This record gives sequence, C-alpha cells and structure tokens, in this order.
Amino acid sequence: MISDASTFFAQFIRHPLATGAVLPSGSTLARDITAAVPRVGHPLVVELGPGTGVFTRAIQRRLAGRGHHLAVEVNPKFATDLARRHPTVEVVRADATNLGQMLAQRQLVTADVVISGLPWAAFPAGRQRAILDAVIGALGADGVFTTFAYRHALPTRPARRFHSLLTGAFDEVTVGRTVWTNLPPALVYHCRRPLNPDAGPLTS
Repeated sequence: MISDASTFFAQFIRHPLATGAVLPSGSTLARDITAAVPRVGHPLVVELGPGTGVFTRAIQRRLAGRGHHLAVEVNPKFATDLARRHPTVEVVRADATNLGQMLAQRQLVTADVVISGLPWAAFPAGRQRAILDAVIGALGADGVFTTFAYRHALPTRPARRFHSLLTGAFDEVTVGRTVWTNLPPALVYHCRRPLNPDAGPLTS
C-alpha cells in the first residue's frame, strides 16, 4: 500500500538503524517467510519487528482465527497502527531481547514459530546475539525460526556473522529462493530445531 510505504519511509528517516529498510517487504516474501505457520492446531506464533504489518497479514491468513499471535514492535508508531488494524493480534511495544519475560508474564511456555522482520545486518554483534538468544529461549524443541536477508547485503560482515550464528544455533538452516520481485531482493532463512536452548548465550 502507498500509505504503508510512506509510513515506513518516514520511520526509516527517523530511526534508520531500527527500521533497516526504506520500504516494507512484499507479499511474495511474506508468503515465503510465513510458510512455517501451521494450518492446523492452535500454535503460538511470535512475530518480531512487524513494522507496517505485511508479515502480520500473512500470518493471520494462515492462522485463520486459531492460536495466539504475539507481535513485538519497538517503534511506537508501528505498534499503534498495527494494533488498530489487527485487533485479534496481541501487539506489545517492547524490545525483542525481552521476549522470554513477555512469554512468562502471559504464562506462555514456548513458541511454535518465531518470525522475524528485524534488520539483522544493521545490528552490531552483541545485539544480534542477544536477540537470537531470546529467540532460542522462546522456542520449543521442534520450534521453527524464520527470518530474511537482503541479497545485496549477504557479503557484508554483519550478514555473514548472523548466518554463522544461525548455523551454530539450529540443527537445520536452509536458505530459500531469492525473491527478485521484492525491493530490494531478499531470501528467507528457515531454521529448525534449536540446539541446546539451555546451554547459555551464543558465541560468535
């Protein structure tokens, strides 16, 4: 939507490192990144950095009224707009590193799926590790974590470091197809079965 694009760009100007892109993700990328959301049962789906809600809409379509969808957004403008547009989604304005505390406060044990729209390549090493630690701690033994990366950023040091963290944190990490129609082109990391969730913080 044009309004979403303008809102996203305005927030990028105000908070470039936290927003991480000048445009919201496209519908094809949203479909790929939310493919792990079960179409049966009542899963707990956690969404990190929903922004204007492109992934949120795709998650809601797959859930079709089932389960619990917790969306964690640090940007107050995004959080307010998201809560207004999606009244059935529990929107929390908070930092993703506090995910464990958020689940404990709601008596939610583990997440079935964590979907991230966060700009990992824009984060320093310590923040990458801290958020990923929180994700690992929130997932069940058979949990799935999906996130995306911009193709042009893959050779950069932060992107390579993040990929290394993923392969050290999950039993299986697969890289999806490049979505060339996304602006900019992007791909999805599908990460399954967290390793040693109680072993302590990740190391680079």
